Amino acid sequence: MKQWQVLRTIFPEFITENFEFFDYKESDNQLDYRLDERGYMSLEDYKKGTVREYGFTDERKIQDFPIRGKAVFLHVRRRKWRDTEAGSIFTYDYDMTEEGSRLPPEFVAFLKEAD
Repeated sequence: MKQWQVLRTIFPEFITENFEFFDYKESDNQLDYRLDERGYMSLEDYKKGTVREYGFTDERKIQDFPIRGKAVFLHVRRRKWRDTEAGSIFTYDYDMTEEGSRLPPEFVAFLKEAD
């Protein structure tokens, strides 16, 4: 079984579909997962042809639900985009609500933040 298949059994589908797990550390009482938002561009921006990846936001540490008695922390970076025509830098918004998302409220608030 591959690592991403295991992670899909632990984390909500939203996280495994939109974020790439690139590092993991375990200590006696804590699990730390590092995630970067995948580089999925909207169809509208793709067709426009002037939007490019522009790095990542600063890392945000979010406490998730414990696993096997260990604290779980997600170290998350959102992908930034730059519209070369307009000169603007932005992140994409997710259409979701805290209730029913099965994500920790802090993670939902992080995704809703404007840069």
